[in-house]
Amino acid sequence: MTVYEIKKLSYKLSSIMIEDSHNGADGYKVRSLYFDTINDKDFKEKIDGIALRRKIRLRIYNTSSDFAMLEMKQKEGNYQKKRSLNISKNDASEMAQGRYGCLLKYKEPFASECYGVLNMFCYRPKAVVEYTRKAYITKENKTRITFDYDIRATESSFELFSKNLNLYPVLDAFNGVLEVKYNGFLLSYIKNLINEADKSELSVSKYCLSRSACLKFKL
Repeated sequence: MTVYEIKKLSYKLSSIMIEDSHNGADGYKVRSLYFDTINDKDFKEKIDGIALRRKIRLRIYNTSSDFAMLEMKQKEGNYQKKRSLNISKNDASEMAQGRYGCLLKYKEPFASECYGVLNMFCYRPKAVVEYTRKAYITKENKTRITFDYDIRATESSFELFSKNLNLYPVLDAFNGVLEVKYNGFLLSYIKNLINEADKSELSVSKYCLSRSACLKFKL
């Protein structure tokens, strides 16, 4: 959907939903470093629409942060599970260089699982993607609506905390991505409002967009 439609729908949602506490006037920044296998298995499975797939990334919301969130998203058909673990800035920087041994010092089983998967399948850092997000939530059915725009990326540098990362646009500056998450069913008054917006129902992966510069020469 266009940025104009995002701002219009965002204004309407603000009267019926709770704004994310980090929103601010224009939203907040999200930056992620994505990992993939040496033969880009996760990317190809997303493109091919494989029902059972995963995605591994590090995520920060501020380059001045002293930690990053290690996340693994697993999807099976319409069902999705996301797990996460906070790791130190130094350990995140180690992982950004393809060194995962730092995960073994964490007691959480999830850290050991990530260490095993990253090494067993030869995962390597692949791309950094950054965008502006505005989010709205309701407690009912754990509903969360996000608008992502100004989506930019790089495949040449994995310095997650750099304040001067050289990013390039991977989506038209006048367009953005609407994502709706909920448990069970979407409340009718929210559904009706979203249906009024001028939008296209497309499957958009910010990770896949971020790989556009390199992989378009391989596929």
